[in-house]
Amino acid sequence: MGSSDRLFNRQRTVHEILGGGLVADVMLWRRGNMTMGILLVTLAAWVVFEKSGYTLLSLVSNVLLLLIVTLFLWAKSAAVLHRPAPPLPELYLSEEMVNEIGAFIRSHVNDFLSASQDIALGKDARLFFKAAAYLLLISIVGTLTDFLTLGYTSLVVVLTVPTLYERYEDYIDPYTILGCRKMQQLYVKIDSKFVNRSRKWILERQKLS
Repeated sequence: MGSSDRLFNRQRTVHEILGGGLVADVMLWRRGNMTMGILLVTLAAWVVFEKSGYTLLSLVSNVLLLLIVTLFLWAKSAAVLHRPAPPLPELYLSEEMVNEIGAFIRSHVNDFLSASQDIALGKDARLFFKAAAYLLLISIVGTLTDFLTLGYTSLVVVLTVPTLYERYEDYIDPYTILGCRKMQQLYVKIDSKFVNRSRKWILERQKLS
């Protein structure tokens, strides 16, 4: 199958698109033991949260409490018995690291604010429909499940959908491309009937005012 028949006319493999490293290997089950381990550990954590009544905040607090008590007693006993202290790494954030994190956050926040402004001012109809569809989907999913179950389900999807797509992409791509073309045709119809009329009405109102 040629690149023109692939989704988004891509020429790279799924493994390359996912970065080609450890994360891609895990998502595509190239390291099956590690992937299975992640799923089992996450499933165990989900069962603990669901059945024991623990919340994420209470569990994290208890784990941190146990950790600092253990380290404190270890350090005190080591000083009395003249033994080495607990092997802790240096807990320090460099100015360069903080600047990089700040620049990364600022860039993405500015992109989000710019997109929000374009939507609010009606400059990008396609972006508006995408945002509305995503928010509606999130709202529907939020009414059907809780955050913890959603997180576990999302992890299962991330660790199963890419490998299934890689295995059956020759069958999936043609139908997906056809569906995308149908959606584009529908968008053109909606844009020509409703969005353009709304723009014209707004411009006319602005001229009259």
